[in-house]
Amino acid sequence: MTVSSQVAIEDTRVWLERAVIGLNLCPFAKSVHVKGQIHYAVSRAQSAQELLKDLIVELKELLALDPAARDTTLLIAPDCLADFLDFNDFLADADQALLDLELDGVLQIANLHPDYQFAGTRADDITNYTNRSPYPTLHLLREESIDRAVEAFPEAETIFEKNMQTMERLGLEGWAALGVGCSPGCPHDSPDGAAPATVPGNIER
Repeated sequence: MTVSSQVAIEDTRVWLERAVIGLNLCPFAKSVHVKGQIHYAVSRAQSAQELLKDLIVELKELLALDPAARDTTLLIAPDCLADFLDFNDFLADADQALLDLELDGVLQIANLHPDYQFAGTRADDITNYTNRSPYPTLHLLREESIDRAVEAFPEAETIFEKNMQTMERLGLEGWAALGVGCSPGCPHDSPDGAAPATVPGNIER
């Protein structure tokens, strides 16, 4: 089973509003969200090769548009790379695409996944949830926008540490209460809204 593109976008928007912005995991997200500068794209790819093609299209479109109209893109992939290790392996191809398009240093690709796991952590460690989105997602960002955001937030280097503290205070029950998982029918659907605790070991990117 899978979900419609509309549902995938809505789930991702709810996660952004309640978790990323609501918990202030990314101090830069609220501004582009309020201004409508986030583009939600859904790839119906069922393989890494198909997703790579969609990624290249979205990278080119983001570069071609005025940042005032589209500052960043969330490319959501509900139909493939459900296994985090497969997703992690795919990121090398994503980075190579940036190099092939000569966009390294111009655009950046961040990664989010329902089963994200930092190196050296347990699968159910709450700190992993800072990077756990409802669906496998590639976040395409402009380097110039990142630089401006960092300049406006002088303590940007403390964001990671503060996020870890926020998640420790929240706990797994608190995260589940946010209701930011995927909709019923997706590969990561679970009754308590939390990701499964049997995630394979991971390599942090």
